[in-house]
Formats: sequence, C-alpha cells, structure tokens
Amino acid sequence: MATTADFRNGLCIEYNNDLYTITQFQHVKPGKGAAFVRTKLKNIKTGKVLDNTFTAGVKINIARIERRPHQYLYNDDMGYNFMNSETFDQVSITKDLISCPELLKEGQEVEITVHADTETILYAELPTTVVMEVIYTEPGLKGDTSSSTALKPATVETNAEIMVPLFVNQGDKIRINTLEKSYVERVKE
Repeated sequence: MATTADFRNGLCIEYNNDLYTITQFQHVKPGKGAAFVRTKLKNIKTGKVLDNTFTAGVKINIARIERRPHQYLYNDDMGYNFMNSETFDQVSITKDLISCPELLKEGQEVEITVHADTETILYAELPTTVVMEVIYTEPGLKGDTSSSTALKPATVETNAEIMVPLFVNQGDKIRINTLEKSYVERVKE
C-alpha cells in the first residue's frame, strides 16, 4: 500500500478495478480545508484520460508493471507472435493490444508491458519511429501543388499506407512516426 505522497508521473495504480498510469499530478494545499492531489489518469486498456482528485494521504494500490523486450516473429490465426529477447519464450498477442500492428515487420524489436503480479500482457508498443521502404507510390509531378505541404499515398513494405510528400519515390526508405502513423523524413542510405 502506498499513499498520494508516492505519486509520480508514469506510476501505475489500481483504481476502480482497472489499471491507470499517472500522467500528471499536483499537490494542492489550500489556505482553508484539507490538502488534496489533482491527477490525470490514463487507462492502460482503453487509453482514455480521466481527471480525478484524491484526498492527501489516502491509501492506493500500486500495480507492478514490467516492460520486456521482445522481437516480432510472425502473425497467424492465433494472433501476433513475439519472442522474449532475454528468455527466448514465445507469446501470442491479439491485434488490439498492439499500438500500430500495420507497421510491424519480421525481426522488429518491440516492448511488451506485462502486469508483473498476474503475468497478464497489457499492451505491446513499437519504437517511436521505424524505417520502412516504399514499395509503391505514384510519381509526383513538379508544379503539381498548390501549397508546400502536398501529400500523396505510399505503400510501405508491410503494406501499410502512409501519406508522404510528393518528392518521395518508389524504393526510398522513409522514417515513420508509429504514434501518429505519419511520415517524418526520408532516410539516406
């Protein structure tokens, strides 16, 4: 058991029979009345953010979660299969627990977050950016824009479609932001 004095960003707590991470907190000591803690809690399963106020000193349950390195192997009718990089154990995860499954390619490193007490897999998270090769895109024509931010669709090696600038051609390698599933930059060989 812990109290509100133990709050810190990233701490995972059990609240309303669910797991939440603290994204923001603020201890408030008003001139009159009891102290309290304002928090923003993010639900681990749904991703929804909840504003909540705790009375200072109230007891909370801290959930022990671990981030474990895994390597993506393949997907089949059972789900997406990963191998633990330290123990070489294999696990299968459903698509809804993966942050951006359409950008997974064989051999890619991901971090799987596990509830340490129950060994329940909470979610799998790709790195912030990944490098992919463009396997198909229409050629961009010079003077084909009315603004400097003109985009066109491009298919990358995992068959995901990303919007890219007109100067990106087939065979180029690009860096993709996995959080927003958006183009970042063209990568030089």
